[in-house]
Amino acid sequence: LRELTVVNSNGTREPFDRDKLAKSLIIALHKRPVDSERIERIVSGIVRRLEHGGEADIKTREIGEMVMEALSGLDQVAFVRFASVYRNFEVAEEFQRILDEMDDRGE
Repeated sequence: LRELTVVNSNGTREPFDRDKLAKSLIIALHKRPVDSERIERIVSGIVRRLEHGGEADIKTREIGEMVMEALSGLDQVAFVRFASVYRNFEVAEEFQRILDEMDDRGE
């Protein structure tokens, strides 16, 4: 498989780091009832999708959306935690908007 490169929002590029992906999930899931094996399966699934996606250059936005998709079906609190950092929430109304989106989806 080819080496993956992450393209940050400011245009900088860096090698994909599986550990960085895992760490972001671990932070979002801190003190949540999700075991480490489940986190590893999520990381492995995201890495597989990236490796088989056809592109060597992956935008951080794509990785973030994959993480949010995985967390939305796993743990609502972790989803909101990750979304607040990923989407760079600055006001409380942005938290409410994401909660409303979750209600609309029936989560």
